[in-house]
Amino acid sequence: MAIEDEERPLRILFFPFLAPGHLIPAADMAALFAARGVRCTILTTPGNAAVIRSAVDRANEASRGAEGALAIDIAVVPFPDVGLPPGVESGPALNSEADRDKFFQAVQLLREPFDRFLAENRTDAVVSDSFFDWSVDAAAEHGVPRLGFLGTSLFARACSDCTVRHNPVEAAPEDPDAPVLLPGLPHRVEMRRSQMMQPKKRPDHWAFLQRVNAADQRSYGEVFNSFHVLEPDYLEHYTTTLGRRAWLVGPVAFASKDVATRGTDDALSPDADGCLQWLNTKPAGSNFVWVVGGADTEESEWMPDGFAELLARGERGLVIRGWAPQMLILNHAAVGGFVTHCGWNSTLEAVSAGVPMVTWPRYADQFYNEKLARRVIGGDVVAEAIGRVMGDGEEAEVIRERARVLGEKARRAVEKGGSSYDDVGRLMDELMARRGLTNV
Repeated sequence: MAIEDEERPLRILFFPFLAPGHLIPAADMAALFAARGVRCTILTTPGNAAVIRSAVDRANEASRGAEGALAIDIAVVPFPDVGLPPGVESGPALNSEADRDKFFQAVQLLREPFDRFLAENRTDAVVSDSFFDWSVDAAAEHGVPRLGFLGTSLFARACSDCTVRHNPVEAAPEDPDAPVLLPGLPHRVEMRRSQMMQPKKRPDHWAFLQRVNAADQRSYGEVFNSFHVLEPDYLEHYTTTLGRRAWLVGPVAFASKDVATRGTDDALSPDADGCLQWLNTKPAGSNFVWVVGGADTEESEWMPDGFAELLARGERGLVIRGWAPQMLILNHAAVGGFVTHCGWNSTLEAVSAGVPMVTWPRYADQFYNEKLARRVIGGDVVAEAIGRVMGDGEEAEVIRERARVLGEKARRAVEKGGSSYDDVGRLMDELMARRGLTNV
């Protein structure tokens, strides 16, 4: 039995939250581990499986014939019947508070198929989204170590932990612009009150954040889509000061074989077809691509006066309505900057492409990620920064060079001998050693 266990490949279950920003990096991470000989299964619902299906299929095609690589499985379970319209299975598809309540009821009901999978399949570890806070106890009931994954930066998680521990908003003035200092971090981090969770105004959300943080602390450890050079001080803080175990395995997007259509449910915007050809005709630094999230949004709701006429000439700008091939665009030589809301996936894709960022955060961890981007690369807020990032001055050149160098370091991190490559190997070795101990 011991020899059989040693020869059997590791098996990891990936259980991402039901939203594209969580599903996509989880699928990329599964591809990264599968390429190293781990049997990976992604557990999700039909609508969410469609979001990652093409990425998984392409990863499996690329793995055929590769020494030691294994195919990724998608285990599809029904979305719980909670009264949502057919096909509404994802956070971005929710349109009302009532629908959100039903959705989170469904999230709780997913425990039953999660339990059933672990009961029926020998599993060495679960990489579960931190939002499934109940999964740490469910996995423990089956003797399976749970690794938390939220898909954001170490810096953001450290800030969130600080907020939950100290509730610094409590002592801040009521003014939305009042500064709130986050204590106990390696650097001075100051937020505006309006950028932070307000426990008294949203007690249910605050309680949820407390449960998420507590569940991650009780987990075997956490995996991050990041790399050592990007946030070394916060890796040290997280592991030494907070005493939490962390493996940095990113940027996981480098594992993707589906950079053109990843995360689209095969619904790439029709405007995207000519985007790269248009960029091929443009020099760097003088044009723009504007991606508008809703393909069916009325132009009158967002288009400035006279802008349509400018676009019609096709000289300076291009608008893509819907899902865009962001990784391909960011890696195009004509792209000299990226205006971003600082979601972590987009931030890390820009870092990996070596593209300077102009930051425009709106909610949640975006405010934290903005501070990390500005600290590491030297970006700035949107109103002041576009000219400086895209200009010809010395400051712009410094920012571009810093971004380029960081992009090279990001790529080296996932290559053999890089920090993320080594963290994947260390985690695999530890899980294999744990299997040996539990089967003694």
